[in-house]
Amino acid sequence: MPTPADLSGVGAGTSGSERLRTQYAPAHTRSPPTDKNGGMESELPLEPRSGAMASSEPPASAPITPALAGPVPLAARLRPTGPQELLGQEHLLGKDGALRAVLEGGPLPSMVLVGPPGSGKTTLAQLLASSRAAHLVSLSAVSAGVAEIRSTVTEARARARVGQRTVLFLDEIHHFSRTQQDALLPHVESGLLTLIGATIENPSFQLTGALLSRIQVFELEPLPDAALSELLTRALQDRERGLGSRRLGLDAAARDLLVARSGGDARTMLNALEQAAAGAADGSTLNLALVGRALSSPVLRHDRAGDLHYQLLSAFIKSMRGSDPDASVYWLARLLEAGEDPLVPARRMVILAAEDVGLAHPLALEMAVAAHQATQVVGMPECRLPLAEAAIFLAMAPKSNSVYRAYGAASEDVRSRLHLPVPLHLRNAVTDRDRQRGYGKGYQYAHGEPDALVSHPHLPSELAGREYYQPSRHGEEAAMAERLRTIRERRKGPGSSP
Repeated sequence: MPTPADLSGVGAGTSGSERLRTQYAPAHTRSPPTDKNGGMESELPLEPRSGAMASSEPPASAPITPALAGPVPLAARLRPTGPQELLGQEHLLGKDGALRAVLEGGPLPSMVLVGPPGSGKTTLAQLLASSRAAHLVSLSAVSAGVAEIRSTVTEARARARVGQRTVLFLDEIHHFSRTQQDALLPHVESGLLTLIGATIENPSFQLTGALLSRIQVFELEPLPDAALSELLTRALQDRERGLGSRRLGLDAAARDLLVARSGGDARTMLNALEQAAAGAADGSTLNLALVGRALSSPVLRHDRAGDLHYQLLSAFIKSMRGSDPDASVYWLARLLEAGEDPLVPARRMVILAAEDVGLAHPLALEMAVAAHQATQVVGMPECRLPLAEAAIFLAMAPKSNSVYRAYGAASEDVRSRLHLPVPLHLRNAVTDRDRQRGYGKGYQYAHGEPDALVSHPHLPSELAGREYYQPSRHGEEAAMAERLRTIRERRKGPGSSP
């Protein structure tokens, strides 16, 4: 029997209150159906009753039994109905997992489940609610608003009077505005609502500090390959909810392809398996060709405004900075093949060329700018090669951040000592009055010196002796370091003041 953990993404591709309430919630925990705007339709008022709940209701320990009607996707049919069917998420639901005790009847805190699409957030919310015999109200933050929250609160108060707890599952909670999140606060804090939110985004960026202080955050991971393979076996053998009645086989190469192309998302994998099975005869074996035709073109997970966008860019930049050309071209391909605007990595390479390569290899900036211009000229897909060339070049180039450090030190002095006057000898004497005031007096014209070096300072007197630029010993900058030593010695020598 598999270790209790979460099933990543086994469910229909859509989410929302009606699907979750009518298809997957047990009869005794269903909320009334929703109207077309996602609001709750009217229901009979729940009045306090003496004694226990009506005997016609299922016992508290009743499992979640999907009430399926019509053609239901394989992924939805295989959604776990109890902890014993869960796969993966060992860090949360294994022996020492943070949510294992909750599934076994322990206290259920308000929480947010963070994870990629298909990582089982909805399934886990349903099982957690079921473990406490609670009433599960499921809403989508995309369509729900404050009015739906108020309606849920009103009904939760009525249920509380008859001893039933209300769990609010709020899918895509990151779509809730600050005002909408604030509407939840008093009810979550009082315990009237146990909130289980689900999001693919970083809650630290998307949720208010007030709400985060009242909930716990648990992160779900994509399903590992072993769990995905076990799920395939379950789908092929289960005669009631799976494809067992069709006696289908699956060869090893086809199994490996399904697992690899799922990206850890069980829903994606099961949808592809179902599509492949639709084109096969009963009793046949699904081979690599059949599965390959059933699989859609691979779609890499990417969101230009989400966490993954910045994680991929971070990996790309740090690989070039770390002089790893293999990783650099890989992360570039991850960005471009997922549909990223090619000018985004192009701009980042221009920045990196100046910040991390700098004067150790001045040609790096030219290479990055040329790749950026080539991207503008030819566009995708041809610009992939100039971008890859630049990424590999930058990764292989010697590194120096002396320019970055020099500007940082200079800007700190600028901000801390505002409006220092320009030394008189550096001012341009345009009028007689300027010359009378000493503008330009003592200025040394570099081209008038034998070695084109001057001895007078160029910084304000208050910053005399500052040396912002500290060259590295890498690449071409090593030679520049020797010349800089000569320049600074001349400036510190006799006659260094105008």
